[in-house]
Amino acid sequence: MNIMILDDILILLAAAVVVVALFKRINLPSVLAYLFIGVALGSHGLAWISDSEGTRFLAEFGVVFLMFTVGLEFSLPHLIAMKKEVLGYGGAQVVLTTLVAGSIAWL
Repeated sequence: MNIMILDDILILLAAAVVVVALFKRINLPSVLAYLFIGVALGSHGLAWISDSEGTRFLAEFGVVFLMFTVGLEFSLPHLIAMKKEVLGYGGAQVVLTTLVAGSIAWL
């Protein structure tokens, strides 16, 4: 592992400690803080993190971590209890997004 990827990891970890603490203070989940850090410091944000093969590996590892976290918090009975909200709001979002995207494409 080269020095650049170690620098990137150190920057990400230091920023994550600060941002996770801030997100906890305003009652937001830490997963959102990790996503925010990735977007803000990545190549499409402040570009503090280099866009290299090692960084891409870390990004893939981050996606696996995110999926694992979602899997831990997933509860089928809770989802069934919320079926009205899930189907209602989820269906409305799909319809609204389709209408907006279709309208933009039509222009």
